[in-house]
Amino acid sequence: MNSIIIYEVIAGILVAAALIVQFNMIKKKAVVIKSQALEESNRLKEEAKKQAETQKKEAILEAKEEIHKLRNDFDKESRDRRNENQRLERRLIQREELLDKKSDALEKRDSGLDKKQQDIDKLQISVEELYKKQREKLEKLSGLSSEEAKNILLEQVNKEIKHESAMMIKEIETKAKEEADKKAREIITCAIQRCAADHVAETTVHVVPLPNDEMKGRIIGREGRNIRTLETLTGVDLIIDDTPEAVILSGFDPIRREVARIALEKLIIDGRIHPARIEEMVQKAEKEVENNVKEEGEQATFETGVHGLHMELVKLLGRLKYRTSYGQNVLKHSVEVAYLAGLMASEIGIDPTIAKRAGLLHDIGKAVDHEVEGPHAVIGSEVAKKYRESPIIVNAIAAHHGDVEFQSLEAVLVQAADAISAARPGARRETLEAYIKRLEKLEEIANTCEGVEKSYAIQAGRELRIMVKPENIDDAGAIEMARNIVKRIEEELEYPGQIKVNVIRETRAIEYAK
Repeated sequence: MNSIIIYEVIAGILVAAALIVQFNMIKKKAVVIKSQALEESNRLKEEAKKQAETQKKEAILEAKEEIHKLRNDFDKESRDRRNENQRLERRLIQREELLDKKSDALEKRDSGLDKKQQDIDKLQISVEELYKKQREKLEKLSGLSSEEAKNILLEQVNKEIKHESAMMIKEIETKAKEEADKKAREIITCAIQRCAADHVAETTVHVVPLPNDEMKGRIIGREGRNIRTLETLTGVDLIIDDTPEAVILSGFDPIRREVARIALEKLIIDGRIHPARIEEMVQKAEKEVENNVKEEGEQATFETGVHGLHMELVKLLGRLKYRTSYGQNVLKHSVEVAYLAGLMASEIGIDPTIAKRAGLLHDIGKAVDHEVEGPHAVIGSEVAKKYRESPIIVNAIAAHHGDVEFQSLEAVLVQAADAISAARPGARRETLEAYIKRLEKLEEIANTCEGVEKSYAIQAGRELRIMVKPENIDDAGAIEMARNIVKRIEEELEYPGQIKVNVIRETRAIEYAK
């Protein structure tokens, strides 16, 4: 037991000795590490110090170089400005010297001019004295005063100038007329060629076919109640006569006539004809015609390229489809006038858009002339003004029959296009009897004038050619006769387009060699 304790004590002593030795070794090692760290720290401080000194020297050098550079630039700029100022100063000095020289020269010139002016004044006085003496001598020799001689000379010169100016005016007028007629023919011919329009011939009454003659009795109804209802609702007269399988509709208003035609055709197809059914069919026909009117108006604006019209104007255009003038459909005529006016406007170099618009609307008054009193041109201009069309369009509509004066070239073109459309072959249909009566009336008006030898209505009544007796009618009388005949034709006849009155005076000298 004692030995074990001894062994444990010895072991503890050995362990303590080992720990002491190890601690001393660690301590020595820590002292060495500490000294090394201090040396490394000192070395790093020295290096940082040296590096900072180096950077400081470099920064100072760079700053000195930048300052040197800026100083050089400033010196250079200063020298340049100084040189420029010196150059400008030299130029100013030279200019002042030049102005001084010019001023001296002008003073010398003024003094010379004053001297010359004095000489001229002296010469003018001497010339006036000489002129006065010469005039006195001439008055004594001629026996006329200066005023009398001046009047005689002016009179002679005036006569010569009047004669020459009259000749020149006549020559210019002749040349202008020839060129204007030629140019107008070219423009109108070109417009007619480019406008491919259909020939139109329409009637002013509608004939409704019937499946059989028994349908006439059903249309008339018991005691005529069906036909009375239809006539009352549509405002159209139904003519039921001996014509087989046909009923004629006659009415002053073309829209009402169209409504009656559609309603009657629907009733015939339906077969149930009584007052209530008639009223229903008339209402449907009115709606259908209203839609057709709108579609036709829109189609006309689309065809002509006229946009931005008020919707009421479009509807009035559509109503023209059911209106005819001398057998010519007014809507087709309006479209044709729009084309012609636009083509002629393009030919003479003005805006074709305005001419087309005016041409399309020129007969718009015919859509309502059954309801409003007055000429259709005046009615149309009021309608266009109501829907805020431009003054040029309003004037073109009002003036296309010469009721008012033209205020633009477009108005003249619309009148010309209207006359062309109405006058072309096939455009309008007249009865043979009315046509012959008009020709006879034209010749009768011409033959009643004193001095007329013969007269002929030619070109389908578009021209009246009159031969006069040269011994009874002189040139001035021929002009006066043409004007008087034109006035009588305008007052006594109704005709489409225009009529040319051509008075011919011819003198012939005939001799026979024997």
